[in-house]
Amino acid sequence: MTRTASKPARNAGAEQESAPVRAGFVVSKAVGGAVIRNRVRRRLRHLVRERLAGLPAGTTLVVRALPDAAEASYARLGADLDAALAAARAPRKSARRSR
Repeated sequence: MTRTASKPARNAGAEQESAPVRAGFVVSKAVGGAVIRNRVRRRLRHLVRERLAGLPAGTTLVVRALPDAAEASYARLGADLDAALAAARAPRKSARRSR
């Protein structure tokens, strides 16, 4: 499982070889009212749909919108999503510190 944070969205992805690429969205009430949350969800869904072909088969992508997403432009959401996906693909460094 890979977790990556990027403002105003956060994502977590897990890969399974035989499954199709899937995406889910978490947009809490902290983002805004129902109209705002649905607008953010629609924008994120469209942005992710454009990028599904670039994801490995079996990837499960979860995008969590943070409160700043309500005010973010479409271009900014796309840039943040691209940065989060790039960070998720990058090799991870060990979290352990040597003593």
